[in-house]
Amino acid sequence: MSSEKYIGLDVHQATISVAVLDSTGKLIMESILETKASTILEFLAGLRGTLSVTFEEGTWAAWLYDLLKPHVAELVVCNPRKLAVLKDGNKSDKIDARKLAERLRLNDLKPVYHGETGVRMLRELARSYLTIVKDLSRVMNRLKALYRSWAIPCAGRDVYYQRHRSEWLGKIVEAGVRRRAEQLYQQLDMLQHLRQQARRELLAESRKHRITAKLRQIPSLGPIRSALAVALIQTPHRFRTKRQLWAYSGLALETRTSGEYCYLQGQLRRSKKQIFIRGLNKNHNHDLKGLFKAAATRASVLPGPFREFYLRSLAKGIKPTMVRLTLARKIAAITLTLWKKGANFDVEKLKSQAA
Repeated sequence: MSSEKYIGLDVHQATISVAVLDSTGKLIMESILETKASTILEFLAGLRGTLSVTFEEGTWAAWLYDLLKPHVAELVVCNPRKLAVLKDGNKSDKIDARKLAERLRLNDLKPVYHGETGVRMLRELARSYLTIVKDLSRVMNRLKALYRSWAIPCAGRDVYYQRHRSEWLGKIVEAGVRRRAEQLYQQLDMLQHLRQQARRELLAESRKHRITAKLRQIPSLGPIRSALAVALIQTPHRFRTKRQLWAYSGLALETRTSGEYCYLQGQLRRSKKQIFIRGLNKNHNHDLKGLFKAAATRASVLPGPFREFYLRSLAKGIKPTMVRLTLARKIAAITLTLWKKGANFDVEKLKSQAA
């Protein structure tokens, strides 16, 4: 008799609902555990056989993955967006745990990558930097929105500079609105200071990883984008091909077709029906997509091989947006190749069909 056990965990802040199935799909145990490391490990220690565990990606995923990995044979952190079965029928913590265990037994789960701990410090610093940058952009947008709401033109960046601040505040007649603008400026100053500090710490940590020096050789990638690329990708071996990286980065084209084959004169032939392109894939890492898009935009104006490729493509009549997409895909593909091979960037090896 098989001793394999499949365990589904429905994790919440205070409790974890557990369902344990055997290799035939029979429910052999259910339990409610406290979300506490010692309680979870004690429960697993009481089970016999080969243990396979799954739970959904969420707030607790990184902590729980590190806790359970040394104690089980297989650990899958699944993508809840790819698990439509949880949305069907009745829903409760116990039912969700059972469904997770059953999907694990059937090998029908889409995993979320966990496992590269060597870049964890860099990853956390990158998260802090990206969060601060987003908060700073939000405050800057609110500041301009305030001026525009009172019909005060504020194009350009002068509205943010300290040397022009008194002049801009003087344009606001209402005392309450002026005070609100002063508070936004205080937030702006604080976040700008935090961004510089986070940037320094991110760059200092990135120097401990030799691959960032090689990635900086790619035109338009730069030290910050190189550090962010290493933090977000973690390891290039997650992606067998460049197309997998494109999909993860939101740079893959989604296509739709149906009735691909037909019989002509008794022979099976592929249909000549046009494949419909539905745009870029929507399920992706938004930070990584922003990184490669920003690098492509920068490369299109920076003198160098990418700029030459951009101009040649425009001369062929290709739309600028499509050329920038191709550039982003090219930069992503080169990043993956250099990282996997440990090679240096070579302009001579650039080819128009690389992306």
